[in-house]
Amino acid sequence: MGAMQPALDAVRRQFGNDVQPADIFANNDPYDGASHLPDIFLFKPVFEESRLLAWTCVIAHHTDIGGRVAGGNACDNTEIYQEGLRLPPLKLFEAGSLNTSVWRIVERNVRVPDKVLGDLRSQVSALAQGEKELLRLAREYGFDRLQEHMRGIVDHTERLTRAEIRELPDGSWEFQDYIDTDGLDPDPIAIRVRITVDGDEMVVDFTGTSPQARGSINPNFAFTRSTVYAVFKCLTDPGINANAGFFRPIQVVAPEGCFVNPRHPGAVAARGLGGFRVGHAVFGAFAKALPHRVPAAWGGGDVGISVGGYYPDGKPFVYLEFNNDGPRGGGPAADGADGVTAPITNMANTPVETIEADQPLLIRRYGFETDSGGAGRYRGGLGMVREFQLLAPEATLQVRSDRTRFLPWGNQGGSPGTPTRNTLNPATEARALPSKFLLRMREGDVYHLVQAGGGGYGDPLCRDPEAVREDVRQGKVSVEKARSEYGVVLRSAGEDLDLEASSELRDRLSRSRTALSLEPRAVEASPVPDFSELDP
Repeated sequence: MGAMQPALDAVRRQFGNDVQPADIFANNDPYDGASHLPDIFLFKPVFEESRLLAWTCVIAHHTDIGGRVAGGNACDNTEIYQEGLRLPPLKLFEAGSLNTSVWRIVERNVRVPDKVLGDLRSQVSALAQGEKELLRLAREYGFDRLQEHMRGIVDHTERLTRAEIRELPDGSWEFQDYIDTDGLDPDPIAIRVRITVDGDEMVVDFTGTSPQARGSINPNFAFTRSTVYAVFKCLTDPGINANAGFFRPIQVVAPEGCFVNPRHPGAVAARGLGGFRVGHAVFGAFAKALPHRVPAAWGGGDVGISVGGYYPDGKPFVYLEFNNDGPRGGGPAADGADGVTAPITNMANTPVETIEADQPLLIRRYGFETDSGGAGRYRGGLGMVREFQLLAPEATLQVRSDRTRFLPWGNQGGSPGTPTRNTLNPATEARALPSKFLLRMREGDVYHLVQAGGGGYGDPLCRDPEAVREDVRQGKVSVEKARSEYGVVLRSAGEDLDLEASSELRDRLSRSRTALSLEPRAVEASPVPDFSELDP
């Protein structure tokens, strides 16, 4: 939602005073305030009699937006022209009349027009509902008083946000995290951030971040800023409203042409992956400023999946889902939640029954992966495992994921989470797939996904042995990992806890272990270049 204002600003720049009651404006141009092409923003000016009171705004991520790959999120695009239908700020409705030319252009350029046009109609309905409620408030309070109250709410949020920043220690903190690759070039992408707090203001500076990628995982600058705001929102009083007042004391800096602020016509379709990993880096810097408030990294695999093809009768199908970024990392007072989406997103997994009813896919497996959470006094959450079997003759599978090379970092001595794993046909060829790929599936092929696990928080040897035994009982931790990572000895198939043997083992492990660093680490077995700047 932090990208809502830039998209509306672009509409207002384009149309100036040419704004009438019952107009509805659309914008999905990432280089004119929007996010990426599948995200269509709609805006409706709300007039009380002849005076412009406010705007209602809605954003929806659409199942398809055209382009070379179904779902509009392919990592291997190299310029925005490949990514689908681009709508600059325009009028979708003018004085209540639908712009049928634009409507037909959308209809002819997407693979599943019934879904896309249906969702657009839902957005139009949402705008109308917002307008209805605003006008009700205008009748209750009067035009001038309502506008005064709205300005007051935004100003009040700014004051509360500045008070939260003043609670932080003055100073600067740096962090650097890495994305595996962009899916085209083999080198990792560095996201470097420095957070500086001075009184009641904050500067978040991405100078030193890698240049924009050739592939399409670049987050545009509006999305980068939005991610920064979302991270800080997680660290403040949840009673503070989310509005523009929250943004005012926070300055976000990123050189044009770097990964988090790409130049046109750079590709941005899969920008969600890059943007959420920006969140990892910003949380990492805050973990240095507030080590006892910030949890370890969530999984961060950010697995976006699209399966597109045609039934034998020629009817198209598109499956699109973001098994987003879960699970949570362990925190200062609790284990990370298993399989739950990242703290800065609000996505949920699609029910298996819905997937199988709407697409020619069979979900063969769905659950949690044992031993995927990073060890810690508070364990990282478990990654989700899913298997998709194609029932149609053929289809294009596109996956964008991450954390196959660089593990989700632990905090305060916690271990990192486990990597994302992608496999084709695990029961037969067991073909390991990279973090980002596009391939042709044949009927019967199975795609096997294991999400990255969350990082652990605190020394694993300080975890309550009873909590470890309960993890083993529930199948979250194996007997072997209970011994090797937590120093907990379980006998009789994991049922009996041997406290004396556990105490002796923990003493031995404590003497032999070296301290863990907060900085991200590369998976040693991965075929990656020498990253001499990383902690070993």
